[in-house]
Amino acid sequence: MFSSDKVDYRSGARQTTGLDVPPDLTQLARDGRAQVQGGVVSASAMQQASTTAKPSAGSMSKVALDQVGDLRIERSGEQRWLRSSLTPEQLWPQVRGFWLERGFELASEQTEVGVMETSWAENRAKLPQDLIRSTIGKVLDGLYSTGERDKFRTRLERVNGGTEIYVSHRGMVEVYTNNQRDNTAWQPRPADPQLEAEMLSRLMLKLGAKDEQAKAVLAAAPAAPAKGPATAAVHAGTRALSDVPTSLQVNEGFERAWRRVGQSLDRHGFTVEDRDRKQGLFFLRYADPNEAGKDEPNFFSKLFGGDKGQTAARYRVSVKSEGERSTVMVLDDKGQQQTGEIAKRILNLLMDDLR
Repeated sequence: MFSSDKVDYRSGARQTTGLDVPPDLTQLARDGRAQVQGGVVSASAMQQASTTAKPSAGSMSKVALDQVGDLRIERSGEQRWLRSSLTPEQLWPQVRGFWLERGFELASEQTEVGVMETSWAENRAKLPQDLIRSTIGKVLDGLYSTGERDKFRTRLERVNGGTEIYVSHRGMVEVYTNNQRDNTAWQPRPADPQLEAEMLSRLMLKLGAKDEQAKAVLAAAPAAPAKGPATAAVHAGTRALSDVPTSLQVNEGFERAWRRVGQSLDRHGFTVEDRDRKQGLFFLRYADPNEAGKDEPNFFSKLFGGDKGQTAARYRVSVKSEGERSTVMVLDDKGQQQTGEIAKRILNLLMDDLR
C-alpha cells in the first residue's frame, strides 16, 4: 500500500535507489544478541536466554498499534478516518501542505466548513513502463495518458474539542463515444475506497507518524461488523426514481450513520455549505436538478473550468436516530420533508453507499 510506484501525481517525480555503504566502512550489526561477546556459551544457557527474550503478552499487544502519538486511524466497515486531539485550525495548514506536496493544486478551500478539494489530476504511476515508454516516452511524456483523472476532498470536522479528518475520492474516465473510436468523452467512475485509505495513511505520515507505524495502525484499525443493507443492491445509474423511497432506513446508530452520509455526500461531490452535528443536518446547495446524477453545478464542465453562473436551491439532509436505527431524509431550507423528484435524486445517490 505504501509502495512509491502506486501513486504519483507529479509527472516529474523520479524514484532513486537507496544509499549504499561506502567501501571503506563496514555494515553495523543490526542485532547484537547473535554475536558472542566472549567466554563459554553452553546450549542450556542459549536456550534459557531465548526463553527470556520471548516477548510477553503485554509487549505483543503493542505490535499492531491503534494510535501513533496524537493521531489514530479509526474504521467502521470500509470507512476510515483520522482522529486527533488538535483543533482544525492547527491541522488545516498541515493538511493543505500535504496535498501540495503530492503534486495537486487546490481547486477550493472552504475554511468556514472545513473542506478543501483538489483539482483533477492524473496518476502517472499507472502508465505502462514498457520499452517505448522508457525511451521515447520520457522525452514526449505529454503524449501518454492513463485516461483517468482523480480528485480528492478532505473534510475536517470538529468533534468534542478535537478533529476528525475524512478523505474522499472522485474519479473520471475517458471513454469512446462511437464505434470508430475517434471521439471521446469524460464520465464518472466509482470511488476507490482503497485509494482513500492509502491517501489517509499518507496523510498520517505527513502529520507525524512513521511509515511502519502507519502500516500497523491501518491494519489494526478495528472494523465494525457490517450491518444490513438500507435497500436492495441496485446501482443508482439503473434504478428508477419510482423505486427510490422518500426516506432511507439504516440499521446503524447516529455516529456511524452520520459519518457514512457525510462520506457519501463528499464522494458524489455535493456542495455542503454547513453542517450541524447536534441536530443531524447537512446543508446542501443543489443545482441543475433536471439532469439525473448531476449533484452540483457544472459537474463535467468543472473539469475544464466551465462557468459558475447557475442558480442553486438549498436543501438539508437529515440524519435522525433512535437507538441503533437511523432515518435519512431530504428537507427544504425551512425544514420540511421533501418527497419530490429532487429529493429522490439525492437519496438515489446515497442509497448505494448506505447499503
